[in-house]
Order: sequence, then C-alpha cells, then structure tokens
Amino acid sequence: MSVTDILTAPVGGPSLPQERRLVTAIPGPRSQELLARKAAAVPAGVGHTVPIEAVAAGGGVVVDVDGNSLIDLGAGIAVTTVGASHPKVVAAVQAQAAQFTHTCFMISPYESYVAVAEALNRLTPGDHAKKTALFNSGAEAVENAVKIARKYTGRQAVVAFDHAYHGRTNLTMALTAKSMPYKSGFGPFAGEVYRAPMSYPFRDGLDGHEAAKRSIALIEKQVGAANLAAVIIEPIQGEGGFIVPADGFLAELARWCRENGVVFIADEVQTGFARTGAMFASELFGIVPDIITTAKGIAGGLPLSAVTGRADIMDSSQGGGLGGTYGGNPIACAAALAAIDVFENEGLVQRAQDIGAILTSRLGELAKASPRIGEVRGRGAMVAVEFVVPGTIDPDGGAAAAVAKAAIAAGVIALTCGTYGNVIRFLPPLSIPDHLLHEGLGVIADAVAAL
Repeated sequence: MSVTDILTAPVGGPSLPQERRLVTAIPGPRSQELLARKAAAVPAGVGHTVPIEAVAAGGGVVVDVDGNSLIDLGAGIAVTTVGASHPKVVAAVQAQAAQFTHTCFMISPYESYVAVAEALNRLTPGDHAKKTALFNSGAEAVENAVKIARKYTGRQAVVAFDHAYHGRTNLTMALTAKSMPYKSGFGPFAGEVYRAPMSYPFRDGLDGHEAAKRSIALIEKQVGAANLAAVIIEPIQGEGGFIVPADGFLAELARWCRENGVVFIADEVQTGFARTGAMFASELFGIVPDIITTAKGIAGGLPLSAVTGRADIMDSSQGGGLGGTYGGNPIACAAALAAIDVFENEGLVQRAQDIGAILTSRLGELAKASPRIGEVRGRGAMVAVEFVVPGTIDPDGGAAAAVAKAAIAAGVIALTCGTYGNVIRFLPPLSIPDHLLHEGLGVIADAVAAL
C-alpha cells in the first residue's frame, strides 16, 4: 500500500500491512521537511522521539509520509492500547461528531459522560459506592484528585515518591521527582508537597514491609499524619523507570492511610485499562484506592481523563468546584465507551498477559546474554529493561539511548525512561501481532549486541 493509498483510503478500507518496511533512511526527505517546519513554528521545548511525519497507524505499526512502516513498541506512551484506529472507536467518534461536538457538560449535560462515569465506577477496584468526574489530561486528573482530597480532609500536605511522574502542570511538577527535563527552571512550585522513598527492589534490596516502614517513618517525622491530606503513588511507576514495588509495600501504605484518615490516591494514568495484565494495576497488588486517576488508554487516543473515588470523598466539593470547559467532551466520551467495550469484550486483559509473557521471555534471554542489562521488570504489556555499567548497578543512560536510537533507525519505535535515563520501556498496543513483537524485540537484541 502506497502513502497515497493510505491517505486516500476510505474509512473501513484495507488495513495497514503489518510489516516493518524501510523505504528510506529515517528521517526520510518528506519527514525532514516537516521537522524543518516544526523547528521554525514549534517551541524547542516540545521535543519528539521519532524523527518522522506520521500519516497512518494501526495494529502494530506507524507509517510515515515517506512510506516507511515502523513497528510500534510505544503506543503513544500507552495511549493507543486498543490500537491507533480501532474500528469501534472510529465508528463511535464519527457518529458523535455528526450529532454534536460540544455543549459543555456543565451547561447542557449529555448521556455519554454519565455512561463513562458509570463504567468507571463499576470497573475500578472496590465494591463501595463511587463517583467519577471527567477531565482532559492525566495531569488535570491528578490536580483534581489532590484538590478533592484536600477539601475532604481539611488538610493541605501531600506526599509523593522518589522517581514519581505525575505531569507537567505546576502542582504535578511539584509531585514529579525528576528535574530534567520536566522541572528545571520552571519553579517555584506548589507548596505542601513532600517526597518519600519508593520501593525499588533492584536498588534498595528491601522487602515490601521494610520499604513501607522506611517511607512511613519519614512521613510521620517530616510531615505528620494530622497534616496529611493524601498520599499519591503510581502502582507501577512509569516515567520513573517502570519500577515495580516489592510485594506488600503498597498494601502497607494503604493500610497506614486508612488508619490515619489520609486519602490514598493511585495514579493509574499509565498503568490503567488492561496495560499491566489486569484492568487496573492496583488489582495486582490487592489494594483498593480511595481515589484513582486514569487517562491515556481510556479513550483510544482521544484526550480524556477521570478521577474516580469513594462517593463521600468525591461529594465533598462544593457545586461548581469541579469541572472544566472541555472535561468529558462528547466525542472523547463516545471513544471511551467504545474502547471500554473493546477492553471488556475482546480479551485485552488476557492479550496483555500474553504480550507480557513474550516480552519477559525474550528480554530475559537478552539479559542473560548481556551484562549491560541489570534487570527486566514489569507486568503485562508494560515491561522495561534497565541498563547498567557491567559488573555494577551504576546506571548507564548512554547505553539505553544508543539502543533506542539504533532501534528507531532500524524501524522500531523504542522509548527510554527512568530517573537516570537508563531504561527502555516496552508499551506495545495490544493490537500488535506476535510476529511484529518478536521482530521488534529482535531488532532491540541486535542493538544491544552492537553496543
């Protein structure tokens, strides 16, 4: 299929060939033209990982304007979990756009917003009464979760964790741990935000009980439970390096929060919606958050986020205290309802588990062969490799960057992350076929061998 065919194909027409195909070097000449226009028109602070002009995506590939077809191991940072153009999502968006694109739910409510809230109240962990408010981005959801917790408790302090990432707005930058590139030069940040140590078994060697005891002791000493509105944590940290806490760590934190009247917020923006082999990662650790924030995979690529929590907590805000002009946009809600249908009825939780088995097996073999890989970790279709200086656990960000760069040049989208920039994360769309996943991992293995 040519680029012209891709751009002119009718909706519901031929699917994209599921193949890695390099017609030009990356970036090709037409992609270079766009990148030159980007440099002239878009601020330098808006970076990009893959130097292409994307014109189509679906299944497990992204196609650029030069006709190159790249294997997608990033899914737009865990956004296109159901696939970049799932037919159900496409049809739902088209139908809603033909009805109306916007009324503002706070002015003229509509059914799809309520239906998304009902679905999230049903799907998120816990059988208690829940309510949901919809927003636009993960950072916006986090801001509102903190706002609600402060209102409910009458307290101000919030604790986040080492290696955390919660967004780029002022409050979420304060919650985020990593300075470059997310925080450097952008302060001052929101106050009453404190940081506790995260369970990082590869680096701290602590079991869950020991790690939780260390964190709780610091919180009690430096913040005080009586001052604390909320503890916010990613069940598996995303940008921080796909850090999986030791068993029992999250459960002990949640227990301490309950005993002290502190709202426990699980930030599942990246881990939510089947990504980890469960509908929500909290389920893997046996925890029931008071509030859960979601976004990314929620709506098949459209901007939508949510705050779902215990009904009494969510109802603590005064009328008009929550909302936003675009929050719960009807097109995004239609996409979300279609995506949720796909998650529930097309076996995507099991598919994430199957992808995880392939990732951990292939990357585990690679780790045995390369002393540069310190650890393979993750759950479901959210797996990472951490690069170290051989014979040590010293981070090797250069190795991770070199592998990602070589993979992209060979037609495989690979994303780095980690506080030290030494982790490559694998977040393929759950629509990726096995043969592309294996081929992409083979390219990664070749890049590691070439270090």
